[in-house]
Amino acid sequence: MKSETPLSEMYILYVNEGLSKKELEGSMFKYLQGNYDRYRVFNGEREHWSEFLSWLYPRIARAIELYRDMGSSFDAYITGIVHGSAREYRYRDVDHQVAESVWWQARAVEMTIAEREPEYDSGDTEERKELIIPEGINSKQILVLLLKSYYFVSEEFVNRVAKAIGMENQVIHDMIGKLRDKRSEKEAAVLDLRERLHGQYYRCLTYQKRMNTAQPGTDYYEKMKDRFERAKKRFYTMKKRLEGMPLSASNRMIAEILGVPRGTVDSCLFAVKNRRPIL
Repeated sequence: MKSETPLSEMYILYVNEGLSKKELEGSMFKYLQGNYDRYRVFNGEREHWSEFLSWLYPRIARAIELYRDMGSSFDAYITGIVHGSAREYRYRDVDHQVAESVWWQARAVEMTIAEREPEYDSGDTEERKELIIPEGINSKQILVLLLKSYYFVSEEFVNRVAKAIGMENQVIHDMIGKLRDKRSEKEAAVLDLRERLHGQYYRCLTYQKRMNTAQPGTDYYEKMKDRFERAKKRFYTMKKRLEGMPLSASNRMIAEILGVPRGTVDSCLFAVKNRRPIL
């Protein structure tokens, strides 16, 4: 049932100490809750009214303290606050929906690109045949090729290569260990950049959706458009940088591990580039 007590009368009682501030707040809340039809906000969607009033309640407390009789009744003053706050509440609700939608969309994309590349594992404990080096390929070239492919070879295969080129197993495993350490550092850098790229992607979609929900030509629309364009430009800059950060061992890294000039590694790989696999 609707309350018949106008807000202005409640305020007069409060001023004359007929109601405490807390009692006034409670009475106002009940009055607003029971008089939804008087305010007609949310396009007639009454189910939002109670939730909105709960959100509005702290503002009612401040409104009581800030009200001054300047020719407008307390009832009109509160009505203005209700309508103004309802617009803000709608924008806030839309903004939350946009943010939630964008977050899930961005997260789904992130999950599809976060798959880790497989590492080769023979899964075979039986003794393998001795590795035979094809004619025309020397031990240095085989070693460089092995280090270039270090992430995809098994320990058993490394041992076979070591035996074939006359090196101690541990020496080659130590070299691979150094490459793995360097890869871990690169993975950390790539992961950090990927997370920041994900955040930037989220930002782009958020600005774009906010721009699309705004009225074209308004200050808010132009602000979101500007932010979207700048965020998109930064996104593609970060994406290009990420694409230039491969996790595979570079020729320079291998040269550092072997203690030889990079040109030596380049020439070794060039020599075996068009040959058949040694397996």
